[in-house]
Amino acid sequence: MTWKTLQTAMADQGYIASGDLAMALHLSLALGRPLLLEGAAGVGKTEVARVLAAVEDTQLIRLQCYEGLDAAQAIYEWNYQRQLLAIRAASEDGETGKSVEARIFSDEFLLERPLLKAIRQDKAPVLLIDEIDRADEEFEAYLLEILSEFQITIPEMGTITATTRPIVILTANGTRDLSDALRRRCLYAHVPYPDHETELSILVSRYPDITDRLCAQIVGFEQGLRKQELEKKTGVAEMLDFAAALMGLGVADLTDDPAILQATLTTLLKTQLDRDAIPTEIAQRLAGKAA
Repeated sequence: MTWKTLQTAMADQGYIASGDLAMALHLSLALGRPLLLEGAAGVGKTEVARVLAAVEDTQLIRLQCYEGLDAAQAIYEWNYQRQLLAIRAASEDGETGKSVEARIFSDEFLLERPLLKAIRQDKAPVLLIDEIDRADEEFEAYLLEILSEFQITIPEMGTITATTRPIVILTANGTRDLSDALRRRCLYAHVPYPDHETELSILVSRYPDITDRLCAQIVGFEQGLRKQELEKKTGVAEMLDFAAALMGLGVADLTDDPAILQATLTTLLKTQLDRDAIPTEIAQRLAGKAA
C-alpha cells in the first residue's frame, strides 16, 4: 500500500488525512516504528488510530494515559480474588506446594491490560497510547523499554515476547514536554486544525446529504469561532456535533433564527466563560460572515 492509497482508504472510512499525515503513517507501517501524533485537543489524533485499525482490518487496543498510571494498570495484574479462592479450594482438597503455585500464576488468573494484550495478538493490532503526555515521566521511561524490545517480563511466568509487533500510535496534546528518548524512538507528525477546504471535505464525508450552503456556513462559522479568544478551541468532533444538531432541527441557513443558533452553541462551547464570550450579537456576526 502506497501513502496515496492509504490516504484514499482513510477517506473511505471518513477521515480526510493530509499528505504529510498519510506519508507519516505509511512510513510508520513500512519501518515498523511507533508514530507520535502531536496537536491540540480535538484535531482528530485519536480518530487516526481508529481509522487505521479499520483500514488494516485489525483490532484497536487503547491505553488511555493519566497522571499516576502505573505498570499494573497498563500491562497486567493478577486476579487476586480468584487466586485466593483457588488456594482455598486446593487446601480443602489437600493440594499444596508448587502445583498450586504453578496453577495460580498461569494465564487462567492473569488479567491482561492494554500493553500485554497488544503483544499477544495473532494479528498485529493498532495500539493507541492516548495522551502519553498526561502520564508520569516514570511510566514514559518504562514504556520506552517495551517499545524497544516488544517484550514484557512477568516474574512468575518469565519473559513474554511479542507474537506480532503492534502498530503503535502515540498521541500528545502538549500537556508536558516528552523526553528526547521517546521522541527518538518514534516517527513524528503534527496534526493541526484542518483548513477550510479540509474541514468542508470532512463534513461532506460524514454527512453526504448536507446542502452546500449549510455546509459552507457551518465550516465558515466554526473557523471564525476558532479565531475568537476562547478558553477551549472547538475541534472537528464539536463541528460535526454542531452540524448534526442543525440538521436535526431542520435548519437550512444559520442566519434564519438567532435563538436556535445560540442554543446550538452548546455543541461547540464547553465552558461557561466561552459561552459568555460569544453572545448572540457575536454569533450573528460570525454567521453573517460565514453566509
